[in-house]
Amino acid sequence: MFFLLSRKDNWKKTIPLMINGNYMSWYLENEIDPGDSVGVDEVGRGPLAGPVVAAAVWISENLILELQKNFISLPVRDSKKMTRNQRQKIVAWTKKQSSDSIRYAIASATVEEIDELNILNAALLAMERALHDLEIHERKIILVDGNAAPQIPDTSVKTIIRGDAKVLSIALASVMAKEHRDDYMRELSQKYPYYSWDKNVGYGTAVHLEAIRRYGITPHHRKSFAPIKLRSEIVA
Repeated sequence: MFFLLSRKDNWKKTIPLMINGNYMSWYLENEIDPGDSVGVDEVGRGPLAGPVVAAAVWISENLILELQKNFISLPVRDSKKMTRNQRQKIVAWTKKQSSDSIRYAIASATVEEIDELNILNAALLAMERALHDLEIHERKIILVDGNAAPQIPDTSVKTIIRGDAKVLSIALASVMAKEHRDDYMRELSQKYPYYSWDKNVGYGTAVHLEAIRRYGITPHHRKSFAPIKLRSEIVA
């Protein structure tokens, strides 16, 4: 069983396609049956400001089979390579599904936790929280994007390099986490407009760096990150 995705941003029935010559599968090498896994991904490790956010997504076997039976192609992949409009459509579709079809949870680690733990450990903490909040009590295999994963007692955890381009539940987790974090940064931007977080969502763009130089840092900046750690003044 494979779920193959179209490059086109539409919801029509299509002939299954490959992305960049790669199959996006519901499970890897026949090791994992549909419905027996949870996909996890995080976003926001690189920005100079804001939390790191993770999402965990479970997709039921029945929904998987329904999508495959009808050759429905979802335009989903690594969230950073999707437009905001594409991500919003995926989020809206996901939220419309019943809890018997899809379940997801989103969690974060704060700027203070990032500075205390370092960004990697804070990202793993956000993943742990998302998995805890998912409230799936049956034992599942946890599929995590990248090469680092949280330690979950009595649970099999598998890391997958570029998992958001290979496994649909991970790709959905990437999209859900990114839209959640981006929305949060856009809200913060209303209070701190000089930093243009509505556009850069906390990344170190030229506009953001110039605002830090001119106005100092905010309580939402990561003080363990250069060049933030060289600044001591904080905007109220």
